[in-house]
Amino acid sequence: MFGKYGDLRSLLAIAICAAAAPAAEMADLVFIHGKIATVDHEFTIAEALAIKGGKILRAGTSNEILALQGNDTEVIDLGGKMVLPGLMDSHSHPNDASIYEFDHAVGQMESMGDVLDYIRARAKVVPEGGWIVVDQVFITRLKEQRYPTKVELDAAAPKHAVVFSTHPDSSVNSLALELSGIDKDFRITGEGQIEKDPQTGEPNGILRGGTRRYLKIKSTDRVASDGEHTRRLMELLHDYNSVGLTTITERNCNNSDLEHFQQLAATGNLTVRAAFSMSVANESIESIRENLRQIARNPLTRRTDPLLRIVGVKMFQDGGMLTGSAYMREPWGVSKIYSITDPRYRGMLFIEKDHLREIVQATIAEGLQFTAHSVGDGAVTNLIDVYEELDKTTPIRNTRPCITHSNFMSADAIQRMAKLGIVADMQPIWLYLDARTLESHFGTDRLRYFQPLKSLFAAGVVVGGGSDHMQKIGSLRSINPYNPFLGMGTAITRRAKGYEGQLHPEEALSREQAIRFYTSNNAYILFYDDLAGSLEAGKMADLIVVDRDILTCPADEIRDTQVLRTYLGGKLVYQRK
Repeated sequence: MFGKYGDLRSLLAIAICAAAAPAAEMADLVFIHGKIATVDHEFTIAEALAIKGGKILRAGTSNEILALQGNDTEVIDLGGKMVLPGLMDSHSHPNDASIYEFDHAVGQMESMGDVLDYIRARAKVVPEGGWIVVDQVFITRLKEQRYPTKVELDAAAPKHAVVFSTHPDSSVNSLALELSGIDKDFRITGEGQIEKDPQTGEPNGILRGGTRRYLKIKSTDRVASDGEHTRRLMELLHDYNSVGLTTITERNCNNSDLEHFQQLAATGNLTVRAAFSMSVANESIESIRENLRQIARNPLTRRTDPLLRIVGVKMFQDGGMLTGSAYMREPWGVSKIYSITDPRYRGMLFIEKDHLREIVQATIAEGLQFTAHSVGDGAVTNLIDVYEELDKTTPIRNTRPCITHSNFMSADAIQRMAKLGIVADMQPIWLYLDARTLESHFGTDRLRYFQPLKSLFAAGVVVGGGSDHMQKIGSLRSINPYNPFLGMGTAITRRAKGYEGQLHPEEALSREQAIRFYTSNNAYILFYDDLAGSLEAGKMADLIVVDRDILTCPADEIRDTQVLRTYLGGKLVYQRK
C-alpha cells in the first residue's frame, strides 16, 4: 500500500535533510508525498506532515518535513494518497448500539413482510406469553411506509405480546395491551397519547409520545455482563476507526455508559476520544438542579482529559419525524403513513416552555452545554426562544448552546442561531434514508428548510455532522448508518435512497464544508477544538489516510471512500488489510 521510504529520490532527500534537523525537533513519524487537508482556517493543503509525541509537529513540503527525520523516525510515503483529520461524529449511542444484537442477530427490515417474518421467527423461540420487541425499525424506511397494524401483529404472534417500537412511538398487539392493562378506560398522566378506534373506543395499538412506558415488558433476551458489554463496546469503537472516526459523542449518557468508556481508557483499549452529554430526565426543577450539580462536579467536566470529557446535558423536547410526532409550527396533516387522523395535530412537545427556561438557566449556571432533541420547527423555535430570552441577562455563547437534530428550520431560526452562538448537531443520513417519505407527506415546498446546511454555513452557524447511531455494529447495516463518507456524500449531493433528483440542491455543501462538518466544526461543538479537528502544530495527531481525493473525485463516489489507516494521537489504531 505504502512504501516505507518511497523511491531513491526520497532516500537522497532523507540523507541530505537529516543532518540539518536539531535533535529536539526530530519527528517520530512523517508522511510525505501526499495530499494533506489540514482543515486549518484557510483549509491549507500540504504535501507532508510530521508528528512527535502524538502531536502534530508541522505540515509542509516533503523536503521540509524530511528535515525533521531522525534515526528512529518512521517515514511513510503516501504515494499521492489523501490525509484528513480524524473524523468526528456529533451524535451516537455506542453503548446501546454495541449490545443490540448480543442475544441474537437481527436481520435488515425493509418491508412489512420482513418485519412480520422476524416476529414469526421469534415466536418459535420465545416462550408463549413472552414479549417480542422490534426496536427502531422506522416506518419511513419500510416499503409500505406505515406501522404494522394490531391485526397483523396478532396474526404473526397470537400467543405473544408484540411491540413494534420506533421511540417515542409504538405499535402493539392485543396481548401486549391486555398484559399491560390498557383498555378503552385506561387514562394516562403526563406526555403522550394512546390512540383509540373511533367506533369502539378500544385502543387501536398505536402508542404515541413515550406511552410505551405503560407497557409491562418482560424481556427474555440474555443480558450482557459488564465485561461482555465493555468488550462489545470495544469492538464497535474499532469499527468506528475503520470508517475514519477518531472522536465520537455519547449524546444521552448515563453513569453506567460512562464507566464502560472509563474502563477502556484505564486499560489502554480506548481507540477514540469521546464526548458525553449526560441524560437528564424531565423532573422537578429541584431534582434537575441537584443532578446538574453532580454532573458539574465530575472531574471529566473540567475537560482536561484528552480522551474523555463531559460537555453538558441532553433532554428530549419533542418526538420524531420518523414517527410522526415531531413538534411542528403548523399541523402535520392527515396521514395514512403516520396514522394521523386529527387535522389539527402538530406533534408532541414534552417540556413546557417555562420549565424548559428554568432547566436551561440552571444548566448554563453550572457552565454546561445544554442540548435537547428538537426535530420539528416548532421545537427548534421553542428552544431558540428560551436561549434568546436567557441571553438578555446571562450570556450563553461560552457554553456553546446546542440544538440536537434541528431538522425542520426557517430562515429566521438560522439568523437567530448565528446571532446567539447556538450550534447544531445534525444527521444528513436522515435526509438520505427518509427524503422519499418526507416529500410524499409534506411536499417539496414545506421541506425548503429541511436540513438547510448551506444556509447555516453561510450565516456562520457552527453545525456538525453525526449519525444518531443507535443499533448494530456495521457502518452501513446499522440503524442509523454511521459511515461519515455516506453523510458527507449526502450533504454534498442532497441525493437520497429511493428518491428521484436532489432535495433542495441549493442547500448542498461544498466539499470543503462537508469535511469541516465532520472535523473542525464538530471539534468546536464538542469542546475538543483545543486538541483536534485540524492538522495544525500542537494539536493531537488524529488523522486518516483514504483511498481517494474527496476534493476532486466524482461526487457520487465520495460515499464509497475507504479508509486505509487511522491514527489516534499518532498511534495506528486501524489499518485496512
